[in-house]
Amino acid sequence: MPEPVQKKEKVFFPNLDGLRFLSFFSVFVFHVYTTLFFKYHPSTDSVRITRFLFQNGEIGVNFFFVLSGFLITYLLLEEKRFTGHIHVGKFYLRRILRIWPLFYLCLAFGFLIYPQIQRLTGGDLFPVAHPWTYFVFLNNFDFLYYGAPAALIVLWSVAIEEQFYILWPLILVSTPRRWYKWIFFLIIGGTLLFRFLNYQDERVLQYHSLAVTGDMALGGLLAYYSIFSEAFKRWVTLLPASAIAAIHLSALAVYFFRKNLFTGYLLPLERLVIGALFGLIILEQNYSKNSLFKMSRLRLISQLGIYTYGLYCLHMICLKLSDEGARVLGLDIHRVSSCVLVAIFAFFVAIAAALLSYTYFERRFLNLKNKFAFIIK
Repeated sequence: MPEPVQKKEKVFFPNLDGLRFLSFFSVFVFHVYTTLFFKYHPSTDSVRITRFLFQNGEIGVNFFFVLSGFLITYLLLEEKRFTGHIHVGKFYLRRILRIWPLFYLCLAFGFLIYPQIQRLTGGDLFPVAHPWTYFVFLNNFDFLYYGAPAALIVLWSVAIEEQFYILWPLILVSTPRRWYKWIFFLIIGGTLLFRFLNYQDERVLQYHSLAVTGDMALGGLLAYYSIFSEAFKRWVTLLPASAIAAIHLSALAVYFFRKNLFTGYLLPLERLVIGALFGLIILEQNYSKNSLFKMSRLRLISQLGIYTYGLYCLHMICLKLSDEGARVLGLDIHRVSSCVLVAIFAFFVAIAAALLSYTYFERRFLNLKNKFAFIIK
């Protein structure tokens, strides 16, 4: 007789895909600002406008970190409740199948193909100090101290997430559940201490693993309370609309005025405040009855959110290739209208590239990944 198929628990948060896409778009417009407007119009009104609108777009990465901590912790804790324990080996296989194929494909392009394109177009070549760091997911440190090729610049955050994925299940599987929340608080506190000790170096605060891990621990803490605290979940469920509006308005204020709000000794607190606001948005979208708007109602944006990993990894490649192509075609990139045209073109090319990558490349690994899952999304 064939073995019975093991039932899989299903966990699905329908409003998170739209939030993922908005976070990607935030990062995209930030790179439009740094790659096009700031580069070609360093002292014009267009740069001042785009600086105000987009200079803080990189905090979309903060959202990804909090969301990763929330989802990974939630799925691991649910796996433990559903099966009795956490299967660390299968967790690693799932992460490998989800992250590695596209990551290493981007490395192959960034190290082998993109330099040849730059030579042909007359672009500036960027010597990578330690290419091996990319292959072992330590490239955030290489980026921190030496910089990175433009086509691979976004992969620093993937490295930090991989470092988190290696350690997180080991911590949860080797620790009694009653200690979980204290471990989360300890990591958040340790991150804050590290940030206070290094508050004068903004690059360390942005790209060092110890300076950002608190984002993921914060997401994990919220997942823990969502599962094990009925009082906490009830509080989120019954949040009044006025409180939800205040959360979103506060997030918008931080988005536009972050550099004015967090300076000097307040800078170390920046990620905790931003992470807390993003965490509250994740919770209210998942559980609140009085949400002003649920992201799942935006069907196109939610659908595009499924391809966020590809969009994130590939968008800088598409943006740089669009920039190189515009120069080769003789487009006057020093005109604002040309920059806007290149940005729009790169955006749709990134969407097309992510769709193709997901459909014809990533999906093969995702189908295999689900065979090692006890909880499916």
